[in-house]
Amino acid sequence: MPDLHWTIPVARWSSWPAAAAAAPDIGFIEPIVRRRLSTLSRAALKVAHDCVGDDVAAVRTVFASRHGELRRTTDILRAISAGQPVSPTAFSLSVLNAMTGVFGIARGDRSPASAISAGAETLGYALLEAHAQYASDPATPVLLVYADEPADPAYGTIEDEVQGGALAILFDATAAGGQLTCTIARAPGAGDASFAVFPTQSQAVHHCLDTHAGAAWQGAGSTWQWSWHHGAA
Repeated sequence: MPDLHWTIPVARWSSWPAAAAAAPDIGFIEPIVRRRLSTLSRAALKVAHDCVGDDVAAVRTVFASRHGELRRTTDILRAISAGQPVSPTAFSLSVLNAMTGVFGIARGDRSPASAISAGAETLGYALLEAHAQYASDPATPVLLVYADEPADPAYGTIEDEVQGGALAILFDATAAGGQLTCTIARAPGAGDASFAVFPTQSQAVHHCLDTHAGAAWQGAGSTWQWSWHHGAA
C-alpha cells in the first residue's frame, strides 16, 4: 500500500487531560442530561464546545475513541450477569456515537456525524476521515473530537493502551491559523527521523499542535507523522 499524506487547515483546538482535578464545565448541556453523562462524554463535550462555541452555526462531527463507553458497557454486562435490571438510559449512552447525539441535540445542529474506532490508530484514521469530509465540502467546517480512557481492568493488559483525555480540532479554512500535515509511511523506519516519537497517537498529535514541532508514532508496519505549517493554504 502506498504512503499517504494530507494537509488540513486548523482553525482552533482544545484538550482536556485525564488527570484534571476539576470536572469539565459543560453548562451548555441541560442538567437532566448532564447528570447522566460519564466522565468520558463530559470531557469530549467540553473540548467540542470549546472549539465551536456559539459562533459556528453548523459543523460536521467526527468522534473517535478506541474504547468509547466500554466502562459503561461493562457495568451493564455485570448487571445482566447479576440478574439486575438495565437502565435504558445507560444502554442508550453506551454506544460509540452517544456523544455526537448529545452534542447535536444541545446545539440544535442536524449536520452529519460519524464515529470511528480503529484500535491504536483510531486518532490517525479519524484525521483521515475528517480530511475526506472536509475535502468533499470545504464550505462547512469539520469538528474532530477524540476522547478515550483505559479499559476496565477486567479486560487484562491492552496492547498500546490509551492514556485517556480528550482532544478536539476544528478544521475550517476561513479561520485557519495553520495547517496540520498527516503522513502514513508504510516502509519500516520511514519518515523524518528528527521527529519526536510518542507512545500514543494522541500524545503525538497534541505535541504537534501545542509546540508546532514534528511528532511521530510507530505502529506495526507503519509510521504516522504529523507536522505543522503556519498560515492558511
